[in-house]
Amino acid sequence: MIYQVYPRSFLDSNGDGIGDLRGIIEKLPYLSETLGVDAVWISPFFTSPMKDFGYDVADFVDVDPIFGTLADAEELIGEIHDQGMRVILDYVSNHSSDRHAWFQESRSSRSSSKRDWYIWRDPAPDGGPPNNWLSTFGGPAWTLDEQTGQYYLHSFLSSQPDLNWRNPDLRDAMHGVLRFWLDRGVDGFRIDAAHYVGKDELLRDNPPAPPGASTMHKPMGEYDSQLHVHDKGGEFAHTVYQDIRAFVDEYAGSADDRLLIGEMHLYDWDEWASYFGPNLDEFHLPYNFGLLNTGWDSGEIAELIEAIESALPEGAWPNWVIGNHDERRVASRLGPEQVRAAMTLLLTLRGTPTVYYGDELGMPDVDVPPELQQDPWGSQMPELDATRDPERSPMLWTDGPNGSFSVPEVAPWLPVADPSSYSIEVQDDDPQSMLTLTRKLLEIRRRRPSLNAGSISLLGDLPDGCLGYFRQEGDESTLVLVSFSGDEMGVQLDRSYEGETLLMSSVDADRSGPATGHLRLSPHEAVVIAV
Repeated sequence: MIYQVYPRSFLDSNGDGIGDLRGIIEKLPYLSETLGVDAVWISPFFTSPMKDFGYDVADFVDVDPIFGTLADAEELIGEIHDQGMRVILDYVSNHSSDRHAWFQESRSSRSSSKRDWYIWRDPAPDGGPPNNWLSTFGGPAWTLDEQTGQYYLHSFLSSQPDLNWRNPDLRDAMHGVLRFWLDRGVDGFRIDAAHYVGKDELLRDNPPAPPGASTMHKPMGEYDSQLHVHDKGGEFAHTVYQDIRAFVDEYAGSADDRLLIGEMHLYDWDEWASYFGPNLDEFHLPYNFGLLNTGWDSGEIAELIEAIESALPEGAWPNWVIGNHDERRVASRLGPEQVRAAMTLLLTLRGTPTVYYGDELGMPDVDVPPELQQDPWGSQMPELDATRDPERSPMLWTDGPNGSFSVPEVAPWLPVADPSSYSIEVQDDDPQSMLTLTRKLLEIRRRRPSLNAGSISLLGDLPDGCLGYFRQEGDESTLVLVSFSGDEMGVQLDRSYEGETLLMSSVDADRSGPATGHLRLSPHEAVVIAV
């Protein structure tokens, strides 16, 4: 299991209201001992003006003082390894900050040696942008640089100019970034907005989108007016990541010793699966965001599982995501009554799961009033209520002030949820808590090969609103049933599926023991059975 840490919100160790690297170091025993995490994905902590909270990188090989020092990062990597876990860092391949020394040099003149490290073009004949491409954060994807009279491309904020991976010197420099962190013991990279590097070399206009079409899983305003076929996702992206994979594999001396994860919000599953590479030579795990784009419905999720399994190239390994720093939290997106079944689903499907910090506690989104909002996307697109602040609220460690995220007299960078309900201290010894359920699921997953490595087959002949699947590895078999209904339901088991109940997700579940013939599922309940 991969656990995502958002550094700003994990633990503030120095009393400035913002989480930092030493805070992560302090709480590593929670990840290794309480949860039993396999790998820790740490969101960006690199030098940045924080226009997009670290995804606008001003120095790829240094640590922003907000989070600590490079020495802190090296200590953190070592401590994670010492506690038996792996380290995954974010790698922002598509763009840098406009404060980065590379861009400062690039924009200094048209003849700069780094001019072609970014994407510059002359204005259109009417003086406007070179084409019709749009920024995901609203408005044109081009900004005119008055000094040199050309436009530069930015798929996101204007302060995040896009890198030009067709330039071999830029490519070598970005490979150097990978080497810098690999030399310090990093085990893998989660590559941000990965398919955006695949831009059409001719910079052709995007065609208009049919009414109601969207290339994303949530409304994006003006961005949805186009089909984004030329500004991202082209064949060139595959060559970029085949080169990166070859570089990382050569460094490691093994194709299985480092991990590459790609962030692509793609819902055409054949296109998604293409990022494994023609010879499984691109991403080990192209992130699968299907659970973010599918209704909480047994039939729809069964179809999703079948689609993912069918699209996988031979030998590829699936993965599942149900929340992250860009999405509403599960408890708020699906409802608090669904979170226990949702965690059971995530941790028993075939494939590597990623858990976003706090989801193991059932943390909800936090209401952030306009005057306290921080997210630039929200401020640029207020009409969409696009702020991501609610899902980035600080981790709650105790039921004390601020959940002990920071010292009592310092306000955290964002408001916190209710520590009396969602703190680790409160839930740790509660046998009915969400944290206890998550721990049980992870423990069962670790000790049952069928759950961590086995095949999956969906079951038919189940009541409406019930999803069932069978996991098998060798002679060991596990049956999982998930109710999506608000009503109690009975499930008649085929005799061959009878066995021992390992877990029922309901808060009041006391029905462990033999699972024979007929099962009764409470509303929104999931059950795991050793067959």
